[in-house]
Amino acid sequence: MQTELNRKEPRVRIKKEREENLAGYILIAPMMIGLIVLTILPTLITFILSFTQWSFISGIDKIKFIGFQNYVKLFDDPVFQTSFKNNLILLLAVPVQLLVALALAVVIDKFVYFKNLMKVMFFMPYISSIVAVAIVFQLLFHPSHGPVNQTLRALGMENPPKWLADVHFALPSVMIILVWVGIGFCLIVYLAALQSIPKELYEAAEIDGAGPGMKFWRVTMPLVSPTTFFLMVTGLISSFKSFDIIKVLTDGGPSNSTSVVTHYLYNTAFEGLKTGYASSMALILFGCVMLITIVQLYGQKKWVNY
Repeated sequence: MQTELNRKEPRVRIKKEREENLAGYILIAPMMIGLIVLTILPTLITFILSFTQWSFISGIDKIKFIGFQNYVKLFDDPVFQTSFKNNLILLLAVPVQLLVALALAVVIDKFVYFKNLMKVMFFMPYISSIVAVAIVFQLLFHPSHGPVNQTLRALGMENPPKWLADVHFALPSVMIILVWVGIGFCLIVYLAALQSIPKELYEAAEIDGAGPGMKFWRVTMPLVSPTTFFLMVTGLISSFKSFDIIKVLTDGGPSNSTSVVTHYLYNTAFEGLKTGYASSMALILFGCVMLITIVQLYGQKKWVNY
C-alpha cells in the first residue's frame, strides 16, 4: 500500500506542475499575443521592408528588393541628416530635466508642507493633452503678441527672439517645452526615492560633521542613482521618439530646424508614400535607441549603487 502511494506521489506532483504551468501560460497568453502581433512581427516586417522599394498603397507583388540602397541614400539625404542632428540635440533636454526635477524634489521634500498639492501641480503638464500644451505654447511664444515677448519688451529688450518662427530659436523652444512637460513625472519618481532613504543615514552624516552639501553628494545622490538611471534611460528613449509635440507645434519648421527622425519618417511613409525608405529610417532609429540602452546598461555598473 505504501509502495503504491510512493509511486503515485511523483505523478500527482507532475500533474499539478502541468496544471500550474498551463494556468500560467493562459494568463500570459494575451500579453504574449499582443507583443508578438503588435511589436515583434512589425519589427521583423520593417527590417525586411528596409531593403525594398515599395509603397504601402501598391500591392505586395510590387515589392522590389534593392539591397542597401535605402541606407546609402539616407546618408546623402540632407533632411535626414538635419533630423538626426536635431534628435541628438534634443537628448540634451533629458539631463537638464533630471537636474531640475531632482532640485525641486529635494526642496519640496525638505521645506514644503503641502507636498501632495505640489505633486499635483507639477504633474499636471505631464498628463495634459500634448496638443493643448502645444497650442498654449504657440500663443506664449508668438513673436508679436505673445506674453513672453511682451514681457521681454517691457524689460527693455528691443528685438526679442521670434522663438518658434526663428530657425535658431525653434529647437531650443521645443526643448524648453519638453523639459517643462517631463519635469512632473521625474519629480514624482524622485520624491518617492528621497522618501525611501533612511533618516539614520543623514543623522550619521551629521554626527560625522557633514554639511548639507556633503550629505547631498555623499548620501542622497548615491541612493537615488538607480532612479536617475531609470529616468535617464526612459527619457533618452522618449526623446528619440518625440513626434506629437513636433507635429503639432512646428510641423518640422521653419526650414526643417525642428524636424526629427520620427517626423521625417512619418512624412516619408504617409505623405511621400515611400514605405521602404521610411522603414530604413525606423531601423536606424531602433539601432540608436538600442545602442544608448546598451551603453547605459554597461555604465550603470560603475555609477549606480543598489
